[in-house]
Amino acid sequence: MKVEATYRNLLISALLSIACISTSNASDPHQERATHEHHAVEEQEENLNDVIMHHISDAHDFHILDWKGHPVSVPLPVILYTEKGLVAFMSSAFHHDDHGKIKVEVSEQAFTRYHGKIYYANAEADEHGRYVIVGEDGAVLNKKPLDFSITKNVFSLFLSALLLIFIGFKTSSFYKSGFAAPKGLASFIEPIILFIRDEIAQPNIGDKYYQRFVPYLITLFFFIWIANMLGLVPVFPGGANLSGNIAFTMALAVLTLILMIVNASKDFWKHTFWMPGVPVPMKLLLAPIELIGIFTKPFALMIRLFANMTAGHIVILSLIGLIFIIKSIAVAPASILLTLFIYLIKVFISLLQAYIFTLLSALFIGQTMATHEHDEHH
Repeated sequence: MKVEATYRNLLISALLSIACISTSNASDPHQERATHEHHAVEEQEENLNDVIMHHISDAHDFHILDWKGHPVSVPLPVILYTEKGLVAFMSSAFHHDDHGKIKVEVSEQAFTRYHGKIYYANAEADEHGRYVIVGEDGAVLNKKPLDFSITKNVFSLFLSALLLIFIGFKTSSFYKSGFAAPKGLASFIEPIILFIRDEIAQPNIGDKYYQRFVPYLITLFFFIWIANMLGLVPVFPGGANLSGNIAFTMALAVLTLILMIVNASKDFWKHTFWMPGVPVPMKLLLAPIELIGIFTKPFALMIRLFANMTAGHIVILSLIGLIFIIKSIAVAPASILLTLFIYLIKVFISLLQAYIFTLLSALFIGQTMATHEHDEHH
């Protein structure tokens, strides 16, 4: 979350600087008005921050637009494991309320939603109309059921998987038909598959073992790429920030870590825990460092993908938000042009991040398998 805080603080600092300069140059009769405008800017910044955090966070529905003061959303299934077993209902029961002011009763249990999370609802609302108890530190004191809902990110994950399966079967069916040259979708997919096999898997894993990991690397590349591109689609069924979810990137990194550990050679473990030709005191010092290094590699994979995709979304939303904070039509053209420029860069980054994640996964897997072969060459 440091990336989110960095961009938010940069934006707030710039806007506050403008406000402070204007206030310092104002004469005494206008001091009160300048102070009022300063507070208005701060309020706009807080609202912008809430909007940005809302759009990059997961949710139980797809918010399309507001029509005559009422939100138009695509509801998703809410699945909760409660004290009385599984409970399921549609998220439309909350009426897009996100402040704990709506109570939904299902199976003799009451639930409310507060800042995107579902809690057991109190019997009565407090003075603010909320069915949750909020502590002085802002934390909710109500208990939470286990949430297995089909959220935006889960929906996007399933959709990405279905698109990946469709592409795979569509491409493979072409080759089964017996045509000599690829056509249509196959003509687009085949060069990418050959590139992953010949330029990523083979050089980094080695001629002896690379074919074993080609299916995983191809799946990894297309899955991340599809998920990234769906996140750039501003309307349903796109718009979910799946690649900007740390749980998603962690799951992919853990898969690579498992392959690294399972396929590591005996010689690799020997070099990791008891390096030959090194004095015993140095072995005792280096062994923990080498062990930590095994886990820092997939950790870097996880953070890299998460940070890059999340930062891009925040920058785009921040540039659009400048129009509403500064409240000047003169800012709109520059803001829109910059947004389009960043959006095009994001399209490229979506492909680049899929490539980098796949390349580093192949490199890390190859490092755990190739130690013995390197020694033989020496």
